[in-house]
Amino acid sequence: MRMIGIDVGGTFTDLVYVDSESGAVAIWKVPTTPHDPSIGMMDGMEKLCAVNDVELSAIDVVLHASTIATNAVLEYDGSTVGMLTTEGFRDVLHIGRHQRPQHYSLRQEIPWQVRPLVRRQHRKTVPERLTADRTTVLQPLDETAVRQAAREFRAEGVQAIAVCFLFSYLNPTHEQRAVAILREELPGCFVTASAEVAPQFREFERFTTAAMNAFIGPKVRRYIAGLDAEFRARGMRAELRIMRSNGGIANAAMIERMPVLTLLSGPAAGVLGGSWAGLRSGRRNLITFDVGGTSADIGIVRDGVCVEASARDTTIAGYPVLVPMIDIHTIGAGGGSIASINPAGAFRVGPRSAGAVPGPAAYGRGGTLPTVTDANLYLGRLEPEHFLGGGMALYPRKAAEVIEDLSRQLGLPAQEAAEGVLTVLNANMANAIRSRTVEKGLDPRQFTLIAMGGAGPLHGAEVARIIGIPEVLVPPYPGATSAIGLMTTDLQYDTTRTVFSRSDQLDVATLEADLAAMKAELSAQIRGDGIDPAVAAFRRAVDLRYLGQGYELRVAMPNAVLSAAVFRHVLDDFHARHATEYGHGFPANPVEVVNMRVTATAPSPKLRGVPSPRGGSLEAALVRRAPCVFRLADGLQRLDTPRYARDRLPLDTATDGPAIILQTDSTTVVPPDAHFIADRDGNLIIRLGI
Repeated sequence: MRMIGIDVGGTFTDLVYVDSESGAVAIWKVPTTPHDPSIGMMDGMEKLCAVNDVELSAIDVVLHASTIATNAVLEYDGSTVGMLTTEGFRDVLHIGRHQRPQHYSLRQEIPWQVRPLVRRQHRKTVPERLTADRTTVLQPLDETAVRQAAREFRAEGVQAIAVCFLFSYLNPTHEQRAVAILREELPGCFVTASAEVAPQFREFERFTTAAMNAFIGPKVRRYIAGLDAEFRARGMRAELRIMRSNGGIANAAMIERMPVLTLLSGPAAGVLGGSWAGLRSGRRNLITFDVGGTSADIGIVRDGVCVEASARDTTIAGYPVLVPMIDIHTIGAGGGSIASINPAGAFRVGPRSAGAVPGPAAYGRGGTLPTVTDANLYLGRLEPEHFLGGGMALYPRKAAEVIEDLSRQLGLPAQEAAEGVLTVLNANMANAIRSRTVEKGLDPRQFTLIAMGGAGPLHGAEVARIIGIPEVLVPPYPGATSAIGLMTTDLQYDTTRTVFSRSDQLDVATLEADLAAMKAELSAQIRGDGIDPAVAAFRRAVDLRYLGQGYELRVAMPNAVLSAAVFRHVLDDFHARHATEYGHGFPANPVEVVNMRVTATAPSPKLRGVPSPRGGSLEAALVRRAPCVFRLADGLQRLDTPRYARDRLPLDTATDGPAIILQTDSTTVVPPDAHFIADRDGNLIIRLGI
């Protein structure tokens, strides 16, 4: 099977071609086209196929990590959304909860109030009311009111509608009927229901998730339809599959219906790609460090498993969302991050980025502001003739001009200014890693840092030293690791059901019936993909909390038939997990069962490995020697530094730094007090003298 994985980043679009039969693997990078990412994507596919003598029509599957949904939210560039909700609950989206993003700030910006996903004039209410026992109807749905709301939506130019009723997570009947009426009255309008998108309690988060699905829905639907049309116009028959935030892939039809599932599509693929590289080398505790042109994404892998975000941590641009996500922390730090002095006189690097256009000054596309890429080039850490394997020119003089201008503003020598840019950026990224490790009770010294993305290997060793991580692993294709991650996962679907039951009053038979119904629901989805559910793997989990707590912890459940004895083991795991997370547990206290979860994973064609490196010698790998600036104990020094071609390095041979290691998709910097080894799995291992 021939597959192409595509990750669209803020600056570059990364592509990987894999032939699962021959074992061939090839990568390609093209500049991202921000106004229409599909242009760069299609251009990259054509060039990648041409270089590898493959017809576009021969590609079987295209796996895509999409940024369309994320960018629409970050840029507040979505559709005009209407909301239909229960009478009396019009302002849930505005009120939110008593917690504020910044507890003690009197001038903070509340995202859902400053940038509402649904403006108040587009929020309509209708009489309807169910009770929390799933069955009792206190107030039947007023269908006439729904039709009147539809007419008002049409007159107001609403492009998408979210239906959010109060107890629909327990009984979706009223929401389903309202959706049917709205689609009948407004054919072609994007209509979504909260019970379909996030069937969980917490009405503010559920309403926001549904509203976000509507906000981004039309744009994502147009994007996918456009891609499909481009595929057909170019004679492609490939099936399009899209990365989800939970680390699985889904078909295009599901994503057209629920685009909110793709909000961390690209970063999730990066965590999977980094995890794949680390696990192949026998390392199971990993920090994935994915640095591109615009942002840095940090993920955690513990004992070989990607850490998932809890309900209280799943936010995008300040909006809470209730969809399964890998726990990823993103900051505005990358090769395009702009160095500046703010009005108060403080020196900052990022989060503002030069992006793909105009990009850093070194790209020669009109950029006039100093960026991290310009600083790296000025200090000798990038090779102008070998950037993207020689496929893209860099302009040292243009980089020098903006760095020298920055140095005059700072009143520092130019080298100090350039190195200061890197120091500030590295400190920001190190702090981001601390927030996901030290602040959560994890010792980063027990982890390996996976440096990936176009800029991750440039900064990985120095960031690791700041935190005390002794080892950095650079995957075989670091700049395309997210695209590779797309090819290491399976089709994955999730379903959730809120149950609210106490451990001392547990009805095990009802819980087992709920789990069986959830499994049947997922089996139907898998069957719809043309896959026999018998080959799928099902995982069960439960969200638990002590009675009276505000938030819950997720605990795995065995697939065995649920019984009182089985559930006692689940409770034991919860007490232990609580003690690990918070430093204490209360085994004698009653526990509340909040949500039941089932995940189905169906096998999908995968990347089995990368071609084994042939190895060589240091003499054969040496490209040239040139000065490079490093900060040592006694200040900045220009050191004569060898440049090596990565594909010609000797295998299993320790070589001392400093060194600059070149390859098509990234550049790796090895500092003076470290050594590196190219292993037989294609990884580059940097060990620091900590």
